[in-house]
Amino acid sequence: MTRIVAGTVGGRTLAVPAKGTRPTSDRVREAIFSRLEHLDVLSGTRVLDLYAGSGALGLEAASRGAAQVTLVDSARGAADVARRNVTTLGLGAVVRVVADTAERFAASLAATGPGGPGLDLVFLDPPYDLAEEELARVLSHLAAPGVLAGGAVVVVERSTRSPEPAWPSGLEPFARKDYGETAVFYAEPAAGPLA
Repeated sequence: MTRIVAGTVGGRTLAVPAKGTRPTSDRVREAIFSRLEHLDVLSGTRVLDLYAGSGALGLEAASRGAAQVTLVDSARGAADVARRNVTTLGLGAVVRVVADTAERFAASLAATGPGGPGLDLVFLDPPYDLAEEELARVLSHLAAPGVLAGGAVVVVERSTRSPEPAWPSGLEPFARKDYGETAVFYAEPAAGPLA
């Protein structure tokens, strides 16, 4: 069972797609959000959750005070489940769901910008078998000028057997934490044009 760990809808359960996703465990989500609260990047922020699945990471951010959350998943079934979760939790004023590929959505942000100030927090929890080259392209789009706000945090979840993501020149990793089979990487905008 997947649930929201804390915040305004803490303890509520989430529906998950019947197949094709690997929801982040409550333990790993709790650890991620503990670090993000320590970094003070939750309250009033603009959040993007790529490869969202049920939307657990983005919905957790909304529950903990994010001002605007976009959940993106290419699987129609996953996007439908995420929409139901948004409605069930009453978070429709804060959260929107987009059925699109992470790469195409990130490329559109790189081309046009996020439509206002840059994103404060981005989650990428792709399938463990996603090609490293595709992940690198998505990260490169996110590193384009204007996509991320200064002080933004990018969180990438991978298998501990996967290599560290190939960080583009606009992003600098600052932490890695392993939880069993799950490796969580944290990065921030590189000093320079994005900062």
